[in-house]
Amino acid sequence: MSTDSGSRIVVIGGVACGPKAAARAGRRDPNAKITIIERGPYVSYAGCGLPYFVGGTVPELNGLMTTTYGAVRDAAYFSAVKAVDLKLRTEALSIDRQAKTVRVRNLEDDREEDIPYDKLVVATGAEAWSPPIQGLDLDRVLSLHVPPDAVRMRELVEGGEVDHAVIIGAGRTGLETAEALFGQAVDVTIVELADQMLPTTLDADMACLLASLLPKDAAAIRTGEKVLRLEGADGVVTKVVTDKGEIECDMVLMAVGVRPNVGLAKAAGLEIGATGAIAVDDHCRTSDPDVYAGGDCAECLHRLTGKKVFAPLGSTANRHGRVIGDNLTGGDEVFPGVVGTGILKVLGINVAGTGLTETAARKEGYDVIACIAPSQDHAHYYPGAKSFVPKLVADAKTGKLLGGQFVGRGDVAKRADVLATAITFGATLRDVANLDLAYAPPFSTAIDALATAANVARNKQAGIARSISPADLRAIMDRGEPVVVLDVRERREVEKHPIGNGDAISIPLSELRKRVTELPVDKPVFCLCPRAVRAYEASVILRDAGLTQTRFVEGGMHLWSCAGDEIEG
Repeated sequence: MSTDSGSRIVVIGGVACGPKAAARAGRRDPNAKITIIERGPYVSYAGCGLPYFVGGTVPELNGLMTTTYGAVRDAAYFSAVKAVDLKLRTEALSIDRQAKTVRVRNLEDDREEDIPYDKLVVATGAEAWSPPIQGLDLDRVLSLHVPPDAVRMRELVEGGEVDHAVIIGAGRTGLETAEALFGQAVDVTIVELADQMLPTTLDADMACLLASLLPKDAAAIRTGEKVLRLEGADGVVTKVVTDKGEIECDMVLMAVGVRPNVGLAKAAGLEIGATGAIAVDDHCRTSDPDVYAGGDCAECLHRLTGKKVFAPLGSTANRHGRVIGDNLTGGDEVFPGVVGTGILKVLGINVAGTGLTETAARKEGYDVIACIAPSQDHAHYYPGAKSFVPKLVADAKTGKLLGGQFVGRGDVAKRADVLATAITFGATLRDVANLDLAYAPPFSTAIDALATAANVARNKQAGIARSISPADLRAIMDRGEPVVVLDVRERREVEKHPIGNGDAISIPLSELRKRVTELPVDKPVFCLCPRAVRAYEASVILRDAGLTQTRFVEGGMHLWSCAGDEIEG
């Protein structure tokens, strides 16, 4: 409880962090005089839910602004329930840190005034960013960052004015909006500058897997392509011009990313960090001890690298807000940082990631061991089991977990959360393999997929499991080097889903011990099956029989083609 009862707390920004900080401070100090300044017409809304409003999953915009019991979080709500003075459609113009005032302008009548504070919270969020290309000022070139953006997009779609939309950017917002538009019978083309979707969330192999799983009629995905300009007719966008061609369209969504909104803080002389966001300490204090900052405008500490990062997520913003609310009112709460956990659903496929990707871990100087171990989200004999592919990344020397990625139709959320928890507490592969996780056939396999993946990585670490990635095997074959690809599936499986390699030898695992002599001893043998389980068994059998160059293809047929085969199950 605060010792400064009755202190004046001013919060600039009314989306996630700001209202959370105000509500927490008010509960801890009922005598505090709390004011929220928000330049938009809405407050405390779920920005992450905007694509679902566009797609109609959330029928009304108010659905993103209500409590769990149905109350709309408007000015009357904040006054009656939170005892907070909410000033909507009010812009913060400047901060006078010497006088401890915020200069504001009412956007309805242009009246300006100074609001005094004892403690100030800067929660100005982030703003949508677009590359400097021609045509951004055309009509129907939209972002999806605030509620009016979503309202405009939904009006166009429901009005039958959009047959083909182009989404520029294959990050979270772009992919979630693609799903929303597909559900409204809009053809979608996604253009991404990087060579893969979700370049900061997934490694290339997992992004390839995601691309192979997406419905082919849902969206055309064009990676490694640069947008040069937008063209239009009568002031309305009609075409996206890239370095590889032209795309006709009725609407364009710019989903390239966001940048921290730090203009106000910078003008006030607050320190800006190397990420471009406001520099804060572990109490969310800025360089001015009476000014706090949180949410999408502030830096975070990455708990694995020890470096400051820009991590714009609603979950992080709310955690910031609680820490700030405590510390505004005499608390001593610390925000320890993030491990980079995120999740999304795109066109029926679930995608999650936490910690470092393999690529990022190597850039950080780690000696990395990684494994891919396809699995199902519950027992195969219980109806409704769905497949997904986990990838774990760990330190090869110590086994310390560094990250993980998950792609598939199965339940990836709980595995990502368990892994994020494990990473937060410094767990190793052995620790994860021995977690006492909940098991019953409707919920998990007897050894959970996460523990199985950890055991695969441990086997690789110990040299027991010797694998090769599909990409590396393909590179060897493209060079014309002599290899044998051994398909160890049953005959019926091979007939139903041939792997498309005429040089492959088919010997079912159940017959392999009797037919080992059919394989050459002077060539590397690479064993392949749908999930790599049988392929691993086969590699052990062949090594025991003297074929020492044997390896199994990691990830199995899930990653072998990345050309559209459905995940088994």
